Amino acid sequence: MELACQKFSQLLQEQMERISHMNQEKTDFSTKPVVTIGLIDGDGIGPIIMEQATQVLHKLLEKEIAQGSVVCKKIEGLTIENRLALGESVPRRVLEEIKSCDVLLKGPTTTPMGGTMESANVTLRRELDLYANVRPVSIPEEGIDWIFYRENTEGEYVLGSRGVELPGLAMDFKVTTDAGTRRIARAAFEYAKNNGKNRVSIVTKANIMKKTDGKFTAICHEVARDYPEIQADDWYIDIMTANLVNPAIRNQFQVFVLPNLYGDIITDEAAQIQGGVGTAGSANMGDRYAMFEAIHGSAPRMIAEGLGDYANPESILKALCLLLRHICRGEAAARLEKAMDACPVKVTGEKSGATARAYTEKLLTLL
Repeated sequence: MELACQKFSQLLQEQMERISHMNQEKTDFSTKPVVTIGLIDGDGIGPIIMEQATQVLHKLLEKEIAQGSVVCKKIEGLTIENRLALGESVPRRVLEEIKSCDVLLKGPTTTPMGGTMESANVTLRRELDLYANVRPVSIPEEGIDWIFYRENTEGEYVLGSRGVELPGLAMDFKVTTDAGTRRIARAAFEYAKNNGKNRVSIVTKANIMKKTDGKFTAICHEVARDYPEIQADDWYIDIMTANLVNPAIRNQFQVFVLPNLYGDIITDEAAQIQGGVGTAGSANMGDRYAMFEAIHGSAPRMIAEGLGDYANPESILKALCLLLRHICRGEAAARLEKAMDACPVKVTGEKSGATARAYTEKLLTLL
């Protein structure tokens, strides 16, 4: 018990230290003379879909890459084999290379089952302070235009590999801070204000998780007072998951702000409604760095079954659209979105559909 108390005290001290380092200056890409984009393949189907995204990126920004105002940097070593061999979720040399970039386009990485090694994504979100996971979902024909602001550096995941296990007992921790909640709430309300949205839905389980989710809800409502023109309502996560599959009301929702775990789950549900997790992109954003990726995993099953070449690259390409807008290349993003909407090639993840390469070859002709 004494050792457990010492460990808990250390965790509290680490979290208080983390809070003290939250404030950073924002990167202004509209005035930045050179933008460095880090490209990370990842595991499983990652190298296959990243090959497609890299081709598209080079096509869209061909002139700027040639002029040197955009630099594309391939970052090696963030593979499950290398991470396990070194015993590090993100090897130090790889992290140094990542920190030399402004933004990342990243393929999915595999997280080992069991043990204490945390997910590479959790490590990157913490090390780069990528506090906002932003996931848009759009189904125009149904009037659905959702965007999810998931808090990315706290909740159950921030200490997911630091729990306590005793004989007959295991305990994990959930973290909610005033500063962390305030900045994700403000990001959601600022998006609503700047994009003509009039509703932000706060999603928690505050009736049960009274301290952590209670704090999250209360602070979101505090921030909402600065935006009187925007309606702020709060929902429990179980009800909201049901609302998203209710055609009678789901198109009434616009912007969502959620703690980490709930956001992770509900955005996969939303992507499935849109057409599957292979169709949605994801942005992990901080004040200094940003990382863009597909929302799905590395799909080792597809590799094992010889279906890797049939992986759908749409999710990573939608992430590329988000990256391009983030670095103030909105025209290139619009070109890509228009080409994707027009592309007749269908990738299904099975041999009955097209390959990722066939999809990209057609897409490049439409750019």
